[in-house]
Amino acid sequence: MIEKISRVLLSAAVLAGTVAAQSPTPPPAPPPATVTPSSILPGTAAAPNPILRFAKLSPLGDSPDWSKLQAFAKTMTRPELEAALKEIYTDNSTLPAAWRIEGNALLIQTGDPANPEVRIELETVSKPPAESTRHWHRVAELQPVKDRPVLSDLHIALDPGHIGGGYGRIEERFLSFQPNEYIQEGDLSLVTAQVLAERLKALGAYVTLVRENSEPVTKARPATLRDAALKLLKDAGFPEPQEGYDGLTGDAKLLTVQWQSEKLFYRVSEIHARGKKVNTQIKPDLVVCLHYNAEAWGNATSPQFSPQNHAHVLVNGCYSPAELEQADVRFEMFHRLFSRIHEEEIPLADSVAEGLLKATNLPPYVYTTPNARRAGANTAVYARNLLANRIYDCPVVYLEPFVMNHEETYRRLLAGHFVGRTLIAGRLQTSAVEDYVRGVVDGLVAYYQKNRKPL
Repeated sequence: MIEKISRVLLSAAVLAGTVAAQSPTPPPAPPPATVTPSSILPGTAAAPNPILRFAKLSPLGDSPDWSKLQAFAKTMTRPELEAALKEIYTDNSTLPAAWRIEGNALLIQTGDPANPEVRIELETVSKPPAESTRHWHRVAELQPVKDRPVLSDLHIALDPGHIGGGYGRIEERFLSFQPNEYIQEGDLSLVTAQVLAERLKALGAYVTLVRENSEPVTKARPATLRDAALKLLKDAGFPEPQEGYDGLTGDAKLLTVQWQSEKLFYRVSEIHARGKKVNTQIKPDLVVCLHYNAEAWGNATSPQFSPQNHAHVLVNGCYSPAELEQADVRFEMFHRLFSRIHEEEIPLADSVAEGLLKATNLPPYVYTTPNARRAGANTAVYARNLLANRIYDCPVVYLEPFVMNHEETYRRLLAGHFVGRTLIAGRLQTSAVEDYVRGVVDGLVAYYQKNRKPL
């Protein structure tokens, strides 16, 4: 969902790439903020000790094992590294970076006073990383398909965005314009994943759903994250925050322990749990993250329709200097970069975006904020640093078609999934879910037909 800065009242240095950036579209906008993000949760300024400046972790993040990057030593050339950083992974800020390149070596600040830098040797000739460094297969590594469906041998994980069910209101992904009717993004994304899974299986793919129902993947709940939320607020300069947010709006609501606990639950702990499941259990060749977009709809009890309707596709990249001050985020970026995930991820995203735009007849969304940058050939594909496309150790195609509070889209989504056409708002229309699924299938089929090795 499209990010409104007034909505993100958590410091970029504390929550960038995790809480604040988890979904490209934020929930409905609250009343205008009276303070800036950095004044709510300060922490963007450099610490006096340059080593400690790079020691911070993102919320619920783990200290990285920097030695794991040594598996990529002497696999990438300096020009390849510099190009990936300049064209994909950074926002090209002029602020000092947390690394430097000296000769044929990359030196990264770890934030650990005992071992302040990790040194990764580069190579004069490009070499692929060892297969032991990844569980996923490049398209060129798949066996040719002879008399078999085009997606045979491919393991795809479908990640239905958000949770839905009884958590939709907490997630602020619940939308209703009339009594006794509503849509929730988490429910819609799950239905979409279920329909898409059957289509992909029919084409030979092995498909796993990261979330199979309207229950969270994480075992944590807001109540179990209360101490972490309280610490966030206290560290930000709010030693005695209010506990609950009943009757509160705007900044006052965001500065409660309840609000922060809920955000940590469904935007941080939930995504970390999905990442662990993907990386250690599912181990797919590709993750497709399924979302629906929205524009700000105002007060949740009296929402407004938006005239906007669009689609875009995200890959990982465009890290800001503030995000890269966090040790775990910095490690995760370099791990993806050296794994060369972008080499598979971007062309995949281009193909899926082409299929999606054609099937939905939606225009591409245009980012005007610095947290995203164009990537690939398709105008709907952007690089952005989200928790859900950073911590999955394989290519991730993150989809955001349709604006849920666009009036026609809202009514199509209320009708659910169906094949063919039905009368909606006075005219025969197709299912938005069906168009979504068809676009993804067409994009994946086109990519693997084009790139799998011939016999």
